[in-house]
Amino acid sequence: MNILKYNFTTETIRGESYQYQPLGKYIVRAVGVCGGRPTFKYTRIEITGAIERLAEGEPINDIITGYRGRVSHEALIEAINYVTRQFIETLPELELAA
Repeated sequence: MNILKYNFTTETIRGESYQYQPLGKYIVRAVGVCGGRPTFKYTRIEITGAIERLAEGEPINDIITGYRGRVSHEALIEAINYVTRQFIETLPELELAA
């Protein structure tokens, strides 16, 4: 998949250009960050790490503390919803058995 074909937002953060594709309010795909995998905006924290921690049973508040507050409760909920939507959209059509 060629990430450059998408519309991007460009911001200047601490004097550096930050170019990203918004996937939500808190989730982005940024050029040159984590191989273009979804991260929480303005971090280099991949959403998959947070989702894996949730799947292992770690409480949301512990994850927020572990990321030193750089990832909010709202961002984690958005990540859960994003991953769920992506999963649902990739399910194959069901066909009734004959």
